[in-house]
This record gives sequence, structure tokens and C-alpha cells, in this order.
Amino acid sequence: MTSTSASGLARFNASEESAALAELHKACASTAWARRLLEARPFATAEDLYAASDAAMAELTADDLAEAMAGHPPIGRPKPGDPTSSREQAGMAGASEDLKAEMLELNLAYQDKFGHVFLICATGRTGEQMRDAVKERIGNSPEQEREIVRTELGKINRIRLNRLVEQDA
Repeated sequence: MTSTSASGLARFNASEESAALAELHKACASTAWARRLLEARPFATAEDLYAASDAAMAELTADDLAEAMAGHPPIGRPKPGDPTSSREQAGMAGASEDLKAEMLELNLAYQDKFGHVFLICATGRTGEQMRDAVKERIGNSPEQEREIVRTELGKINRIRLNRLVEQDA
């Protein structure tokens, strides 16, 4: 663990409950997930934090997952003024207008079928990779898709928690 992550983790561990909860909600919109991590503090290492995140994610109910997904904008349409979603969806930023239009159609079809946004850990993926993933996953059953979403949320949460512990004071 770097000294930056050690100091970032120490800062998170020592944060007032309301401040820590706010930081966790930036990582994941699930109240149940954030509460579980809050109750598990203090964390000795960043890996302990990530393991607690994974364990909390595994315990989320369908309603908890829906709450978590509600915090994510559709792929190709990051929240205006939100640097996190813009950074994570950077692979769509340079996409052609045709690809953006296709992704919008696929997002809508996915949302019609499953009742929530298409969720994927977009960090490091190209627009084409995200398009291919939604095309592949739209054929899944709701149960299959819920577990894929749980896995993808876990990946996103780890990336966001890493940013939290790597922040300077």
C-alpha cells in the first residue's frame, strides 16, 4: 500500500459517520452497501476495504441493487457536471455519431426489457466494446442479468473506493 493510500484510508476511517457515508454514496448509491462498509470500519488496509465491499455487494437484495443502479447514468450519456461518470465512460466520448445513436437505441431496448439502465464497468472499454456487451447481454434472463450487474457494480465500486483511498487530504 502506498503512503497516499495509507493516509487516504486513515482519513476515511477517522471521518465522521456522515462524511464517510457521503463518500461511500459517491462510490455506490446503495444505502445497504454503504451502511455495511460504515459498520465495518476501521479498515487495516485498502484490500480489507475492497473485501468488505465485495462481501456487502454479495448480500444486496434485488431492491438494493435497483437503488445502486439508479445512481448510474446510461452508457453514452454521463451525468452533466459529473467528472466520475464522464471519466468512466470516456470510451464513448470519441465514438462516432452512428455508434452513439446505436448505443442509445440499445440502452432503451435493454431498459425496456430489464427495467433499469445497462450497467457495465466502462472504465478502459471502448464504445464498440460497450455496444457489443449490451448486444450480448440483452438476451439474458432477468436473473442472469441481475448477477452480471452485481459483478459489474462490484468492479465499479472497487475502482471508486481505490480513488477514495488514493485521495490526498
